[in-house]
Parts: sequence; C-alpha cells; structure tokens
Amino acid sequence: MTYFSSTDLIINPDGSTYHLHIRPEQLPHKIILVGDPERVPFVSKYFDKIIYKVHKREFVSHIGQFRNQPIAVVSSGIGADNVEIVMNELDALVNIDFKTRYAMDQKISLELIRIGTSGSIQEDIPVDSFLVSKAAIGFDNLAQFYGFESKNMLDTEALNVWCQQINYKFPVYGAKASEKLIKQFSAISQQGFTLTAPGFYAPQGRTVRMKSLLPDFLSDVSKTKFAGETITNIEMETAAYYAFSASLGHEMISLNTILANRLTHEFSKNPENQIKCLIELALDLIA
Repeated sequence: MTYFSSTDLIINPDGSTYHLHIRPEQLPHKIILVGDPERVPFVSKYFDKIIYKVHKREFVSHIGQFRNQPIAVVSSGIGADNVEIVMNELDALVNIDFKTRYAMDQKISLELIRIGTSGSIQEDIPVDSFLVSKAAIGFDNLAQFYGFESKNMLDTEALNVWCQQINYKFPVYGAKASEKLIKQFSAISQQGFTLTAPGFYAPQGRTVRMKSLLPDFLSDVSKTKFAGETITNIEMETAAYYAFSASLGHEMISLNTILANRLTHEFSKNPENQIKCLIELALDLIA
C-alpha cells in the first residue's frame, strides 16, 4: 500500500484538507464545481438544505442535500493551477485514509459537474448559448509535471501535429469528458472541443497594453481542426479537470455558458442571468 507523508498530504489539525478545509466524512460523491467563490450561494440556494459552509481563500464549499441526495458546490478560483489543488484534495478525501495515510484498496469515483463561463471562437456559436465540452485541450504547464494516463486522454502525437498547424511550439495535453455525463446532459445539444488557456489576456488573444507574442493565436485556432473536430470555445479550467478526472477515475463534465463571441466581438448583455439559467438547467438535469 502507498503511504503519504505529512508533507505530501497536509492534513489540518481538525482532520480537513489543507486548502479546501473539508473533512472526509463531510464530502458527498456528487459535486458541482464553479470558478467564482461568489457563485457558490447562487447554486446552493436551490439545495433542499445546507449542512456545512466552509470558506478558505478562494475555496468556498456549501455541502447539503438536493432532491434527497447528498451534494456539494465547491469553488476553485481561476485557472488550472487552482484546479490542480481542488482535484488532488477532492480525490484524497475519498481515496486516502486520513488516519493511517494509506491509499484505500476500494477506490471511489466522484461525479463532478463544472458550471462555468466561456468565450466562443466560432462565429456560428452565439452569445448566450450553452455548450458541453466533450473534450478539452490544455495550454497550461500541468502536463510537464503530471503523467496523465487514461483511455480518455487525447492522443499526444495528434496534438503535436495540430500544434504545428497553429505554429505553437510548447507541449499541450488534452482529455475527454465522461461519456456517462455527456449522455446525462444531452439536453444541452451544443457540444464542442474546448481550449483551456493559462491566462485571460494574451493567452486568450486579448491585447491591452502588453504586446502578445502570438497575435494571431485565436484566429489560427479557430480555423483549424483537431482530429476532425472544430475548436469551439476558450476558457481556463476544463482541460485540467478532464485530465485529472480521467487519470484518477472520476466522472467529469464541463458545462459552459457562452458570454462572448471573440470573433464578432459581441458580449452578453445580461451575463448574470445566463449563468443563473445554466445553473438551473444543470440542477434540473442532475440525476
């Protein structure tokens, strides 16, 4: 059995994980994930009841019941680096014995549903629409540190060929969504391949005062296809969620509300309402 030291897995004095501050007995196996900590109560207000509220830095968790089943909503903050923290700690909570520090023989698979915002990079994907990420490609640096392995990971050689088409010279990684959850959320008919960027401005094709070294990046991506699939939208977390979930054995889906069309330069006139509508739709589709 694998043992995890006190410096590898930091456990708080109250028996909770270092960042999330959740204890193993508190965590349900169905979890909604949002980026914005302030969005957590907008989800949990629909719960039948809230049993625990936990807040540490950008990590806010409300744990309770919805339709007579245990459920949680957890915020990650922005970016793949925060997803790395969230996924490691969620997995540890259900698959490591916090008393002995040994991995459990019987592994538990969590059901994870991201509700997030995104920008379209195709003219025919309108603002205020909803999109399911059936796969995502990560441009962050996590693949330089993790050996993501799963049948749900995208082929590395195919990714390298695609990167040559867009003149991108650094390693990327990619992973697919849970087939089970894609079927569960099939009422959201628009699906696509999502690009996960390591930043909000230049990595997503924005220019303010700093010069971008890849000024045509977004345009180049929008014109190419990966394995016959159009890259539909861009955000900052989905690929990391998919890669960790695939490698650790969890079911994961990312639901996006399209707040901007980056090619037509249109932005939603009522973004908060669109987020509210996606939250309500996602909760309605949760089994």
